[in-house]
Amino acid sequence: MRSRTFAWSAGLTAAAMLLGAACGGGSSKTAGTATPGISNAPVKLTIFAAGTLANPFNTIDKAFSAKYPNVTVQPQFGGSVKEVKQVTELGQQADVVGVADYSVIPKYMFGAGGKPRYATWYVGFVSNAITFVYTSKSKGASQITPQNWYTVLAEPGVQIGRSNPDTDPSGYQTLQMLKLAETYYGKPGLSDAILKNAPQKNIRDTETELLGALEAGQIDYLAIYKSDALQHHLKYLDLPPDINLSDASKFAAYKAAVVHTANGALTAAPIIYALTIPTNAPHADWALKWLEFALGPEGRKVMSDAGFGIVSPALASNAASVPAALQGLVTQWPGQ
Repeated sequence: MRSRTFAWSAGLTAAAMLLGAACGGGSSKTAGTATPGISNAPVKLTIFAAGTLANPFNTIDKAFSAKYPNVTVQPQFGGSVKEVKQVTELGQQADVVGVADYSVIPKYMFGAGGKPRYATWYVGFVSNAITFVYTSKSKGASQITPQNWYTVLAEPGVQIGRSNPDTDPSGYQTLQMLKLAETYYGKPGLSDAILKNAPQKNIRDTETELLGALEAGQIDYLAIYKSDALQHHLKYLDLPPDINLSDASKFAAYKAAVVHTANGALTAAPIIYALTIPTNAPHADWALKWLEFALGPEGRKVMSDAGFGIVSPALASNAASVPAALQGLVTQWPGQ
C-alpha cells in the first residue's frame, strides 16, 4: 500500500497557518565518473536521522552509493531531538540531519537565545500519521476496531509501548493524539486511562526499538507511525485524520492539544518530516548531492513505497537560504 502525494498548492491557507506557528576512514570503493565542481575523493557521508526513517534511508543510501561509488554513507538513527542534540550539544558533526517533526530544526539548530547557529533552512519532504499497531496475539485483538480502540487499550492487563516524549517526536505526538481523541470522542480522561497501560518500563528512545517486544507478545500495542505499520506488515488502527496528525488542513484543530515534556510545552501540528545540512557539515557538497537525490524522483518513490505521504514540491523554510541546487525541487513554505 502506497501513501498518497499531498497536493500542497491546494491548501496554502492551512499551510501558512502551520508555519506561522512553527517556531572515518577511506572507502574501499573505486571512484566513479567525475562529478563537475565536486571532489571525487573517497568520502564518508554522515547522516543523523529519525529512527522511523531507517528503512527508506538505507535504501536511498545504497542507491546513492551505487551512483557515486566514492561515497560511503554512514547513517545513525534515533529519536529526532536526541539526534539533533548530538550536533548542537555534544559537538558531533553530521552532513545531513533528518527529523520526524520539522519544528525540531528551528527550535534547536537556528541559534535561538544566543546559542550557536547550526542551520539556516530546512525542507519538509514527507508526512506521516500516528497510530497503534498490534498482532493477533495482542489482548483484545479480535474485538478492537477504529471505533472502540480507546476502550480496548484502557482495559486492565493491556501492555502498551511508546517512545520517550523527551527525545522522540512520536513520543510527544502520541500524547498529543490522545489529547485530541478526548475531545473528538467526548471522553475526558481517555488519555490517562490509556497511559496507565504504557508505563515507564514500556518506553524506549524510539518506538521501533519495541517492535521485537510486540512481535514476541511482551507488549500488546505499540504507538508508532503508520509508515512503520505498513513497512512491517502489522495490523494497525486507521484513526481519523482529526486526531492522527496527518492532515495539514487541520492545523487549527490540532493546535488545541498541548502536552508538557522535559523540553517544555509542545503544541500539536501536522506531522511533516524535514531535512537540513548543518552549517558545520564536513562534506556539505556531497550532502547537497544526497539531498538532491532524496528529493528527486528516485528518493520520492522510495519514501512513497515505505508508506510516507510525499510533499511535492518539498516545502522550504527560508527559501532564499536554500542552496541553489535544490531550488528547483522546493517551494517557499507559506507563512515564512
